[in-house]
Amino acid sequence: MPFSFGGTSPARIAALALLLVLGALAGLAGALVQSGWFPGGLLLALAGAAGLFLGGARLLRTRTGALIPAAGWLVAVVLLTTSRPEGDFVFGAGIGSYVFLLGGMAVAVMCATLGVGQQPPASDARLGK
Repeated sequence: MPFSFGGTSPARIAALALLLVLGALAGLAGALVQSGWFPGGLLLALAGAAGLFLGGARLLRTRTGALIPAAGWLVAVVLLTTSRPEGDFVFGAGIGSYVFLLGGMAVAVMCATLGVGQQPPASDARLGK
């Protein structure tokens, strides 16, 4: 059986699971980098998330390919915003944290919307062949 991402093949399920984990890792790394090297770290974190979301959409050729890593990213970031019983937390109350949270969500929506082209393959678009 050839390697395929269509339907519910095992390869597609594995790719979706990998994208979910990569999204969570991108959220964790972005949370640490965005405040450490402000403003360059913020731009790097958002660019990394955008690359992952867009890459997932292009890899699977669906919007789901962008939404699954975005879901992993969002879960990781939301879990990191909660404070621990000791009072520690990862995100500070600065403008960079809010830009990272809202910017990451906006990047996910943009990549899910624009990441997949709806053009038919070249051989199907030509009539008379």
